[in-house]
Amino acid sequence: MRKPSICGALAKPPVLIGIKVKLRPKHIQDAANDYSWRQDAELCRLDAAPQIRCSFKEFLGNYAEDLRHLNQSYRFAIETMDGKHIGNCSYFNLDKSKREAEMGIMIGNRNYWNQGYGADAITTTLDYFFTRTDMKRVHLKTLIWNNRAQKCFQKCGFVPIGQMVHGEYSFLLMETHPHPIYRGSRVLSRLPGTNIQKPVSGQ
Repeated sequence: MRKPSICGALAKPPVLIGIKVKLRPKHIQDAANDYSWRQDAELCRLDAAPQIRCSFKEFLGNYAEDLRHLNQSYRFAIETMDGKHIGNCSYFNLDKSKREAEMGIMIGNRNYWNQGYGADAITTTLDYFFTRTDMKRVHLKTLIWNNRAQKCFQKCGFVPIGQMVHGEYSFLLMETHPHPIYRGSRVLSRLPGTNIQKPVSGQ
C-alpha cells in the first residue's frame, strides 16, 4: 500500500504518544511559555536565535498569525505524560518531491534536560514520519560546539554529513533515513475515532 505524502497530514496534524512524552499540534495557549523561552539568553544561544525584545502583547499577535499560516510545516508542542508543556519540535522546509524535511527541537524547561525527553520526542516523531508517510530523509543543523545535542541526535539515528557557516554561527549538518531503530516496539497505530497515535508493542 502506498504511504501518504509527507504533506498529507498537514490539514489535521496527529497527536503522537511516546514513552515519556506526548506531541500535539501547537496552540495559542503555548505562547506564554514560548515567549519566556525566547527571552532566555542561554536557550537562545543554544538555538542560535536572537532574544526577542518585543512586548508579550506584540509577540502574541505575531504568534497567532504564525499559527494560522504554518507554511507547509509540522509544529508540535512537547508535553510530559501529565500534560506539562516542556518544549517544541518542528518539521519544516518540507520537500514533497525529495520526500524530506528539516527538523528542529528545543526543551525549554530546564527541569527536563538530560532525562531523555528530547530523545523520546525525536524518535517518536521519526517513527511517525518514516512508518506512516513516504518521508525518506530528515536533516538538521546544530551548533558545532554543542556536543550534548550532537550526542542526542546520534543516539536517535542521525549521522554527521558536513558543516556550514551562516553569519556568525558554525553548524554541524546531520541526517537520518528510515532505519530499524524507528520500528519494532515503537510502531505507531491510529486509535479508532481519534487522531491520536499510540505505540503498539510486538510489531
